[in-house]
Amino acid sequence: MKASDLLTETPDQLKQKVADLRKEQFNLRFQRASGQLEKTDRVRAVRRDIARIKTVLGAKTAGPKAGGKAS
Repeated sequence: MKASDLLTETPDQLKQKVADLRKEQFNLRFQRASGQLEKTDRVRAVRRDIARIKTVLGAKTAGPKAGGKAS
């Protein structure tokens, strides 16, 4: 998942993606604890995708005043 792909989505869609990824993360933790997890790299990818979405969501909600230097 790339940040540029996320820029076209609405904040509600991004929040839904975060919720879905949180559920997946929860399930992956249980699979790892019980020894059933086959794709161990997916845990890291989900965590990073959540962070990426939250970063884009924060930039969208902050508006134009965020991310630039004050003149």
